[in-house]
Amino acid sequence: MRLTISRESLLTPLQSIAGVVERKQTMPVLSNVLLEAEGSTLTLTGTNMEVELVGRVTPVHVDQPGKITVPARKLADICRALGDEAPIELALEGDRLHLRCGASHFTLSTLPAEHFPNVEDEAESFRLEVPQKELGRMLDATAFAMAQQDVRYYLNGLLLEVDSAHVRTVATDGHRLAMAHLELATACPDQRQVIVPRKGVLELARLLDDVETPVTLVIGDNHLRATVGAYTFTSKLIEGKFPDYNRVIPRGGDKVVLADRATLKNTLQRAGILSHENIRGVRLNLAPNQLQVFANNPDQEQAEDALAVEYQGESLQIGFNVGYLVDVLNALDDEQVKITLANPNSSALLEAQNDNRCLYVVMPMRL
Repeated sequence: MRLTISRESLLTPLQSIAGVVERKQTMPVLSNVLLEAEGSTLTLTGTNMEVELVGRVTPVHVDQPGKITVPARKLADICRALGDEAPIELALEGDRLHLRCGASHFTLSTLPAEHFPNVEDEAESFRLEVPQKELGRMLDATAFAMAQQDVRYYLNGLLLEVDSAHVRTVATDGHRLAMAHLELATACPDQRQVIVPRKGVLELARLLDDVETPVTLVIGDNHLRATVGAYTFTSKLIEGKFPDYNRVIPRGGDKVVLADRATLKNTLQRAGILSHENIRGVRLNLAPNQLQVFANNPDQEQAEDALAVEYQGESLQIGFNVGYLVDVLNALDDEQVKITLANPNSSALLEAQNDNRCLYVVMPMRL
């Protein structure tokens, strides 16, 4: 294998693919990136056996086609450190890959391409196209609520639900729930649900740009495949039954609060400084046109703050994990947040005042 390529053309896909490759691997070849040169195209592939990312660079001057695997992060670090003045030449000589750029020369160890695992192809059961901008918005709005290393493995991912008129993303860790939807004619005859693992959600979100250009999603029985420009992303799916999120969404709350999102977020963050560092609890005292926030910790330190809100109703005291509330306020992009409450033991429903595409549920705490 021998080829010549510009630094920028190689570095851009290499950085994306290096993000998929885990630093510590049980199989050495999984720390490598697979390089395949053929015709005028260089294809780069990285995988951790759960997620695979393939990037294609064209046109590339290929003198001799071939394929090999090399350490992903070392190759990315070398390309990042090189200047833009001269093109990069990659040449496979024996079991070493030689990288030359101007006066710089690096020799990298390799492993045979045959050792590199392929994500198996499977028959697709459904395909749809979603604008990159909208899919990125939905992932950003919900991914933060995914569980991390929960024994309920189906919570360590994000539910992607498609029916004939909507695409939804839902995430929950058992204490809070985030849901976003997009009205879209999908041609899906019946409802389809798949659970995308955490790593897959985060890597897919990195690929998406703030553009209307569509991303093609192909949903199979065991994999989700997305094509974004010159990249093909594949993720295994989590087997399991996601909780019925409709049963979690509180209905019939009679206490509706309207607050300035930025002011409420700042007030909660200030009070949260003196909350218990493990449970992060704050107490909210709701009264007509005022919301008070209290926090304390085992060192007998206390915080007390207040802000003006739009509210006419009975007084209410309720406790929450301040981090969960701040996460929701970070995810919303409206100036006003609407909070619907029923009683101290019922979950709060949070949404933007002028945008019903996202909603959030946060369970209360006993303080």
